[in-house]
Amino acid sequence: MRTRAGHPDFLDLDWDRPLDTWEGGRLVEVARGVHRHIVRFVAYDDALYALKELPPRVCAREYDMLRRMDLESLPVVDAVGIVGRSGVRTDEGPLEDVLITRYLDYSLPYRTLFTHRRPPTEPEEDLRGLHDRLLDALAMLLVRIHLLGFYWGDCSLSNTLFRRDAGALAAYIVDLETGEYHTSLTDGQRRADLEITQTNVVGGLMDLQAELDLPPDPDPVETAERLAERYELLWNELTTEELIGPDERYKIDARLRRLNELGFAVDEVELLATEGGDALRLRTSVTEQGHHRRRLLTLTGLQAQENQARSLLNDLSNFRAAIESRLGRGLPESVAAHRWLTEVFEPIVEAVPEALWAKLEPVELFHEVIEHKWFLSERLGRDVGVEEAVTSYLAEVLPEVPDERLVLASEDDAAVGFIGFG
Repeated sequence: MRTRAGHPDFLDLDWDRPLDTWEGGRLVEVARGVHRHIVRFVAYDDALYALKELPPRVCAREYDMLRRMDLESLPVVDAVGIVGRSGVRTDEGPLEDVLITRYLDYSLPYRTLFTHRRPPTEPEEDLRGLHDRLLDALAMLLVRIHLLGFYWGDCSLSNTLFRRDAGALAAYIVDLETGEYHTSLTDGQRRADLEITQTNVVGGLMDLQAELDLPPDPDPVETAERLAERYELLWNELTTEELIGPDERYKIDARLRRLNELGFAVDEVELLATEGGDALRLRTSVTEQGHHRRRLLTLTGLQAQENQARSLLNDLSNFRAAIESRLGRGLPESVAAHRWLTEVFEPIVEAVPEALWAKLEPVELFHEVIEHKWFLSERLGRDVGVEEAVTSYLAEVLPEVPDERLVLASEDDAAVGFIGFG
């Protein structure tokens, strides 16, 4: 057994038996996506872990790939350890090894996004919006891993988990059995990975339409085509070289702002004189996504998804501006961040009753309260204060939100093989 520090030793589990024969004890049934391998979940205190049976070489390879991608700050589940069991023999032969990963709190398999939708005003529009958010999340995920030379080889909705991100979705990789790492990917490798993704997305959405009796629109094939379009647009924005003239330096700032809005920090800008000597070539070396996440973490210590961080930073900026207007002088950003954290963020989060803690993670809940405050002000025709918005949100909105910290499997889920970790 090889496990990382800071996690249980897992020695109390029945490792000399196949996972599908385990019973009781620490086992928890969790909503999960369809997968070809046996996956079980075990609970230790307030943490949940996924155990997946794999052939020894595949198990070690996937563990190493997950660890490497994590070191590259890519969105993957946390690889905790592997258990080698080739020396344990049963009547059916030697047991497979087991990959251990940490359950991603507040993450949802794609099927749960469709079954746990909040009551929409326009059902078709709600479905199309959900498709669009899935496309954006998958396109962003593929672009990020391709930029760093990772070829997935089996990207699908079932091999991905999603977390809410201030109205959008953030995608996380949970299955890397076919993954490869290269110094850089060729255009052919990128397109092959994208084509596999499109095929898998079409199949996943068609299965979902049949299983949940969803309307035929949005069409799964058209949805997959839109995924490719979004991927290419994002890839070009991040990698295309741009010619600028001597009097067009403003294009540099415009390009940097667009990249920052996408959540990418720019590591390096290179300006090269062209042969004609009257133009410059702008090339950007883009680091991992997380420009706003890192800034929020630095200022407040809060961990958030990229769009959540952008939302919270906007609220912090508004708070700082209001304080400075009242004081009649400037306020250091670090001081404003501390006051915002203690006077705004923490009181809102602490106002949530314990019975509702599992609904949404704190940063997503805060974003929803701020959004609710704006909509409530629009509806009432006056500026609604934070206290009134929180009271209204906790009474009218949050109780109707499904618990998302840990989505347990229902009997119907079990009947269709609804699994969630890779």
